[in-house]
Amino acid sequence: MTRTTLDLTGLKCPLPALKTRKALKPLQPGDQLEVHCTDPLSVIDIPNLIRETGDTVEITERNETRIVFLIEKADVSIEKTNGALPS
Repeated sequence: MTRTTLDLTGLKCPLPALKTRKALKPLQPGDQLEVHCTDPLSVIDIPNLIRETGDTVEITERNETRIVFLIEKADVSIEKTNGALPS
């Protein structure tokens, strides 16, 4: 298991969600992605993205200057299976 940090501070919607999606693709199941954002809309966009990918948000921290998400890559991504069950 590895943890990668993605610094997206200063970027505005939709870039944090798009860059998070791109950073999640090469990760292996169990790997973690720590995402640092300053865009207030990321508290909506990134959890919505995670629902789409099937991964999980382990920890969400928020203070007056930044938002931090800790995302864990799932065993099987919904995007890969496209809703189909593995055989």
